[in-house]
Amino acid sequence: MTPISDECQKIFGKFEFEVPPVGVKFLTRKPDWIERLDETMALCEMLKKAQEGHSFFIDAENHTCGAGSYVLGQSDVSKSYLNGEFGARLKIFDGTSTASRLYLHIPKIERGVVDHLVFAPLDKITFEPDLFIILADTGQTEVLLRAMSYRTGKMWMSKFTPAIGCAWTYVYPYLTGELNYFITGLGHGMKRRGLFPEGKQIISIPFDLISLIIKSLEAMSWVLPAYKPDGQEFVKRLQSELEL
Repeated sequence: MTPISDECQKIFGKFEFEVPPVGVKFLTRKPDWIERLDETMALCEMLKKAQEGHSFFIDAENHTCGAGSYVLGQSDVSKSYLNGEFGARLKIFDGTSTASRLYLHIPKIERGVVDHLVFAPLDKITFEPDLFIILADTGQTEVLLRAMSYRTGKMWMSKFTPAIGCAWTYVYPYLTGELNYFITGLGHGMKRRGLFPEGKQIISIPFDLISLIIKSLEAMSWVLPAYKPDGQEFVKRLQSELEL
């Protein structure tokens, strides 16, 4: 396997994130170049495990949360989830009819497409990731989102639901090729497990955008002229030059 590029290590290292970004690989065949996780946990907990410096792969038997294995296409889901009874009894939704609508929104991978997931923190990535997942503060997030739109003009868009946040962390960006981000403390499963400090952003970058964002980060100003101490004067000068 090929380690992640030096330029990727260097550019993301400049952010000095509190915890390392995590690379995730979706595989059909069992990898023979990395050890299987020797415990069971929820899919959202696996991200936390990798942020703590661990590299591993998982399969359907590693899941303790049916939502994670369901959205990855690694298991079916109980009728009590689909009919909304579970979501209603958790008091997330008003009743079963509204709770069942959750399953109309969440993205899902079909069975047989993904049988294994590989996780590794930035300095241990020995593969081309399908997803690059980052826990960032607001200032770091602004730079990353601007890097996404710097060469494309793309709109910044966050997609999320009150529960099954793993669908938006892993599945949505993988299937659509769109960057997704959300604020920690909003998702039910992650919040009740106390996995991440509240008020941060989790950013999921799909493989299609990783190299583009790296090139943008290398080329663009991380701190815009208008954000600097003399920013107001800079804007006024620019307006004068353009006769605005």
